[in-house]
Amino acid sequence: MGLYDVTKTINGTWGSVKINGIDVAEVVGLEAKVSIEKEEVKQTGTLSKGYKITGMDGKGTLKLNKVYSRMIQLMNENLKNGKSTVCTIESLLEDPDSDGKEGVVLKNCIFDELSLINWESKKIGEESIPFTFTDWEITDTVDVPSGS
Repeated sequence: MGLYDVTKTINGTWGSVKINGIDVAEVVGLEAKVSIEKEEVKQTGTLSKGYKITGMDGKGTLKLNKVYSRMIQLMNENLKNGKSTVCTIESLLEDPDSDGKEGVVLKNCIFDELSLINWESKKIGEESIPFTFTDWEITDTVDVPSGS
């Protein structure tokens, strides 16, 4: 069993986000996943089930410290006029100890909700905004060393 250099473990503190090319300084987290939809394919001659991919569903959550009215400014007019706000979200994770960086661009992002008011006395304001996306591009990866 091979060991790896634990100092190379990537720390999310070094992550950054852009929405439509604009830096989002107040970001504290970003998660995006693609769920794979599949159907069982029956076949003879085996007891194992087989599966065929029939679709996929991209979903994510953007977490922000509440510093600006960024999301209200981005979505308000479109939403009031019955329009979707479609945007691009760029993520870059670049830990200085890492042997590289990881970059992903999420395309055709549409936020699922708009929080108009959410505050509480003696509590730091934070927003968690769920969204969907239909495409992505990998712009950078941290390579696995040969032999690992």
